Amino acid sequence: MKATVDGKTIAESADIVERGGYFYFPLSAARRDWLEKTPRTAEDLECPHAVQFYDVVVDGKRHPRAAWVYEAPQGPLAATAGRVGFWQDVRVG
Repeated sequence: MKATVDGKTIAESADIVERGGYFYFPLSAARRDWLEKTPRTAEDLECPHAVQFYDVVVDGKRHPRAAWVYEAPQGPLAATAGRVGFWQDVRVG
């Protein structure tokens, strides 16, 4: 499976975890140099899974909060540990 933005592959792996309709890639399969940590919002701080959002930045074009990592996933999300999810401008398929 691939995650692409602006026609470029940001992550690719056959080792995918699906939860709640989102697909999570191993962090090692992602272009981490294209991920920029965003400040946490009040809503982010309320997340029991310690969510950290990232802007995806490719060739100078910023896609705000288009990726996220749960730093302390619990319960059904525990399988997403060490993985990154994508949405918004990032196409996954």
